[in-house]
Amino acid sequence: MNDASAKLQKSWRPKLVLASASPRRLQLLQQIGVEPDALVPAEIDETPKKGELPRSLATRLAMEKAQAAMKLVKGRPELEGAFIVAADTVVSVGRRILPKCDAAAEAAQCLRLLSGRAHRVFTSVVLVTPKGAHRQKLVKTRVRFKRLSSAEMEAYVSSGEWRGKAGGYAIQGLAGAFVEDINGSYSAVVGLPLVDVHRMLVGDGFPVHVAWLNHV
Repeated sequence: MNDASAKLQKSWRPKLVLASASPRRLQLLQQIGVEPDALVPAEIDETPKKGELPRSLATRLAMEKAQAAMKLVKGRPELEGAFIVAADTVVSVGRRILPKCDAAAEAAQCLRLLSGRAHRVFTSVVLVTPKGAHRQKLVKTRVRFKRLSSAEMEAYVSSGEWRGKAGGYAIQGLAGAFVEDINGSYSAVVGLPLVDVHRMLVGDGFPVHVAWLNHV
């Protein structure tokens, strides 16, 4: 799509807000021809509640992000009536929720836990329609890592790619070399289940396919 076509297409279609600052989620939406009109990151407390299960945490946080974004959008007249997409991803080993790592020691501990075993990734996505209706979908994906050597773990921690990533890794990056098997949605592990996001948007009348007509 050239710049003129893109501007025309965005000028008449409904507005769309991505409630995230994640470049991965933005890239995934762009992959299916959806260009958000605004990024409205929703700052919430992502601390799990006592005894909270991984799937419940992902579901709750995605909804809280959507609701927080709704409040922020209300203060911006140019985004009135916008669709809002929000999501959250949680990585778990059994019932244990792995952190979004900020320190090398956390990342190293996650890699030791994930090495040679399967884990689950729960991604919940929420779509808020212009009429205020909420649609939510939880996607579970099973990922198995090969057994990692000490050298591999040390090199990955040194790369810094893990920073801010749920479970301490990015499947779309260097850690793709660790994935022995995946059962479920690859894009959900990256950050958005594209099949479900597409289905939700189209089902509520967002014209996803218009951009496809001019795709080169």
